[in-house]
Amino acid sequence: MAALQKGTLDALKNKQEQLLSDWYNGLEASGATRNLKEHEVQQQTREFLQLVQAGLENQNGNNIAAAGWEATRQFLEKLSQSRALLGQDSQQTAAFIFAFKGPLFAVLQERYKDDPVLLAEQLWEISELLDAFAMHTIKTYQKTREAVIKRQQEELLELSTPVVKLWDGVLALPMIGTLDSQRSQVVMESLLQRIIDTGAEIAIIDITGVPTVDTLVAQHLLKTVTAIRLMGAECIISGVRPQIAQTIVHLGLDLQGVITKANLADALKLALTRLGVNLTKTS
Repeated sequence: MAALQKGTLDALKNKQEQLLSDWYNGLEASGATRNLKEHEVQQQTREFLQLVQAGLENQNGNNIAAAGWEATRQFLEKLSQSRALLGQDSQQTAAFIFAFKGPLFAVLQERYKDDPVLLAEQLWEISELLDAFAMHTIKTYQKTREAVIKRQQEELLELSTPVVKLWDGVLALPMIGTLDSQRSQVVMESLLQRIIDTGAEIAIIDITGVPTVDTLVAQHLLKTVTAIRLMGAECIISGVRPQIAQTIVHLGLDLQGVITKANLADALKLALTRLGVNLTKTS
């Protein structure tokens, strides 16, 4: 495999300002600078070019996993993470590297215009290095976006399972949407923690907003009910509509010992009765 020539390194140094100017113009033309400050992008391009020059001078080669490229990798990881958090897509992020190819290739073509064979070798070598850096930025970007999406999903799960205090000693958990394993775990943890914090005696799980109840959903509900009982509290499931009742019967699910009510109002009335609270209408 051919190595990068001293003439290539000299071209990077001697044409640095031209490279930086053409590189930034290319980024701007491709839309890769959207939502970014001009001085920050210019600072990033200059820093990356200096890191590449230093790495090539130290003969680190094209293996960007080598220890000599650690500073460059860290720079690209930081850049990718910041771009992901700013809402840029992976294409815009990778364009930071790919936009550098055009200006650099033009400089090398001028440098090796009298030696096409050497030009081809140098273009191949530098292209492999930049492609590796671009792939590294994309991998980092994807990891960051996945982490952001996971955090948002967790936040949405928490927001979609609010535990409401209806009365002294009575908590309610209105559920909307499908109850899967992950959400069931969040529901159980949130509800049990609130029971501990408030000392509630009765917890009402309202499934009016749950579109369907299958075997899996019923199992999750039963596990939650069991956990509530182990905490010394009583559980009432409300919002059992006729179609859900029929589904439960057809599935042959055993809900014996589980108190169910048609709506939240009936469940609250029962809870208050269990607590010895009598409500009377005023004239």
